[in-house]
Amino acid sequence: MAFDAHLETLRRKHQAMSEAVETAQRSPGVDDLEVATMKKEKLRLKEEIARLSA
Repeated sequence: MAFDAHLETLRRKHQAMSEAVETAQRSPGVDDLEVATMKKEKLRLKEEIARLSA
C-alpha cells in the first residue's frame, strides 16, 4: 500500500507541476530560467514515475 501511495503522490506532484508550468508560461513577468527549472523538475518526476511503474 505504501508503494501505491508514493506513486500516487508522485503523480499528483507531476500534475501540479504541469499546471504551474502552464500558468508560468502564460504570465508575462515570469523568468525563463524559472520555467526551465520547473520543466526539469516535472521531467524528473515523470521519469521516476515511469521507473517505478515498470
